[in-house]
Order: sequence, then C-alpha cells, then structure tokens
Amino acid sequence: MFDLKANGTSVKTEVVAGTTTFFTMAYVTVVNPLILSQAGVPFEQSFTATIIAAVIGTLLMGLVARYPIAVAPGMGLNAYFTYSVVQGHAGLGYIEAFSAVFIAGILFLLLSMTSLRRRLIEMIPANLKHAITVGIGLFIAFIGLRMSGIITAHPDNLVALGDLHQPSVVLALVGLAVTLVLLSRDVKGALFIGMIITGIIAYFADMLSFTGGIMSVPTLPEGILVWNPITAASDVIRHGLYAVVFSFLLVTLFDTTGTVVGVAEQAGLMKDNKLPRAERAMFSDSVATVAGSMVGTSPTTAYIESAAGVGAGGRTGLTSVVVAGLFVVAAFFSPLIGAVAGLSAITAPSLIVVGCLMLSNVQHIRWNDFDEAFPAFLVILTMPLTSSIATGIALGFISYPLMKIVKGKWKAVHPLMYIFAVLFVLQLVFVPH
Repeated sequence: MFDLKANGTSVKTEVVAGTTTFFTMAYVTVVNPLILSQAGVPFEQSFTATIIAAVIGTLLMGLVARYPIAVAPGMGLNAYFTYSVVQGHAGLGYIEAFSAVFIAGILFLLLSMTSLRRRLIEMIPANLKHAITVGIGLFIAFIGLRMSGIITAHPDNLVALGDLHQPSVVLALVGLAVTLVLLSRDVKGALFIGMIITGIIAYFADMLSFTGGIMSVPTLPEGILVWNPITAASDVIRHGLYAVVFSFLLVTLFDTTGTVVGVAEQAGLMKDNKLPRAERAMFSDSVATVAGSMVGTSPTTAYIESAAGVGAGGRTGLTSVVVAGLFVVAAFFSPLIGAVAGLSAITAPSLIVVGCLMLSNVQHIRWNDFDEAFPAFLVILTMPLTSSIATGIALGFISYPLMKIVKGKWKAVHPLMYIFAVLFVLQLVFVPH
C-alpha cells in the first residue's frame, strides 16, 4: 500500500520517523488544552478532543493521502480562538465559537473536494515554495531555541541569549550535541535516539519525574458540542462571526498548504513542481477540523514538526499511521506524555537540527532576480519573526504580484495570485490578530 521500496524506505525507518514526529509534537496534548481552558473549555474535554482530532486527521493523511505528515490542532489557531474570538467578543461562549470553527471546517471540506486546492498549490511560484520550506525551517528552529531557553525574551531587543547556567538549557545543549554527533556519524534514527538519550539523562538528573504515575484511563468528551450545521450557522449569524469564519478558513487553508508543500518538498515528494494527491491531503485536514470542533478543540492544521520525522527518514503514509497510533496510546499515558512534553529540552534539539536541514532549499531561490528574491526573502524573514506560517505566506503572496507588476511582468503571474493577494490584504488589515 505504501510502496516502501520505491520510496527508498523501510518499515523500521517509517516507525522511527513516526515516533520522532510524535515526540516532537506531543506537547500539543498538553499545551492545546491549557490554552483552550482559558476560553472556558474543560481541560479533560479538550484533551480528549485534541487526541480525537489528531488521530482522525493524521490517520486520513497516512491512509488516504499517504504522506508522512501529522495533523493536530494548530497552536496559533487555538490562541486566536481563545484570546481574539472568545475573550474578544462579549457574551460569546466557547460552544458558539466552536460553531464558527465547525462552519469554517465545512467550507474547508467543500473546498477540498474541488480542483481549486490542487490549482492553489500548483499556482504558487517555485521560488515561493522554496522560501516557504526555508521559512518553516527557521520557524521550527526558533521554536526549539525558544522552548529550550537557549533564546529568551528581551525587553529592548525582543530576544537574547538565555541563561546558559539553567539546568534545562544545559540539558538542551547536551541533547543537541548528542544529536549532532549521531547525525555526523550517519546513525539511522539519530533524532529519535538523541531524544531517548536526552530523556535518560533528564531522568537521572531528577529533571524528569512521574509523581502522578504514568498511566490514566482517558475520559470521553462530555457530549457532542456542535453537530448541526443549521444551529452552527445560526450562532455565526447571531453573533456576527463572519470575520472569524473567514479568518479560520484562510489561515487553515494556507497554513496547511504551506506546511504540506514545505514538508513534501523536503521529503522529495513534489513531482514537476506539483503535489500529487493534494486534494486528499487537504481533505484529511478539513475532516479533522470538523470532527475536532464537534468534540471541543480549535481548527487543525498540518504540523511543521512532521519535518522531524522526514528528517529521520519518513517518506510514506506509514509514518503518519504510526503517529496516529501513538496518539491513541497517548490517551492512556497522559501523565507520561505531559512530563516529556513539559520538558522541552528533550524535543528542542530535533527541531533545531531539522530547521538546519530545511534551509538547504535556499540554494534554489533565484536571488539574482530581485522581483523573485524579495518576496522569497519576505516569506523567510516573517515566518519566524511573526511566529506564523500563514502571515509569511500572506506577505509573500502580496509582494510577489506587486513586484511583477512593477517589473512589467504582470502576465507571468497566475490570476489566482492576484485574487488571494487582495484577500490577504483584507485579512491583514481588517481582521484582528
């Protein structure tokens, strides 16, 4: 089914890759419920909903789209859901906000069934695709540096070097050194082995403990929160959540597209600048968004941490099936997952290394043509600085046609690029961030 030999991989490699992806993104099972709890969503409800959405989306991505890409509730999207939607609208409850997610998911699903999604991926200029990959690489490397404490906030310069005497920072640096040694020696599964060694060091250094045990029985969501499109649409109309639906739709559309293209290109899965089975990949994400909104979580997206699994050798949907299976297991090991995910020094080295690997695409950008170079530069620069893949893509989509118009090459731009450039301008100007 997965054609492992043709893709130059094996069952062992795919399992290691899936396990690597899972552990680099396992924090979502803890962080997502914590953020949504500030919107009033019960922690256990959103924890189980997070697992359900991740399993559905990732399993579909593996079995239907056959890509080594994991799907789960997006971090930026849950923050937008909590702070801008629920807390930003007086009298709005989280169930009504989930109605907006549900409607956006339905629209996303309908869009995924058309050829527009495939055309959208194909219309993106090659330079911007390379830039998206590089931007994502810098973004996840920055996430790893920030989560580990190697880089910290600074009141004047935004960021600065962290306290290298902190135990967690020292552990992250040791883990990074171990991972680099393994990679330099061409050890298979170096990223995953590096995490295991770092975890063992953390345990014996009393930095990793399981005071509440390592297992617990998962609880089912307390009912279906949103299930009827008519009542959901009524909530959207009654509370005037049109801009919210538009924002969720646009961000998930391009967040997923950008991540899938970036990771697929890193894995060498792009064919003639096109993404095979593109509609299936987007279908997987849209179904997960709809299902997640019904049981209590914010929109899902393809996860950039999937690049860690690709870096470990993952090339087929079997990687995603392994990730989905581990999410099911995670439902029973929430204390253990919480402990590992809570100590970012274990997973940060993988993110930093994968960021380095993804930067290799910068060599394919046409830096000698300024009308091609500047939009690519803008994408690469703004993704890590704004902590948003969608914002980087938006600025690339806006600047690319503008540069071509100035150069008198407006006919070389796909008509859809102009349409989305206008939509992105409207979204950036009128929708709160």
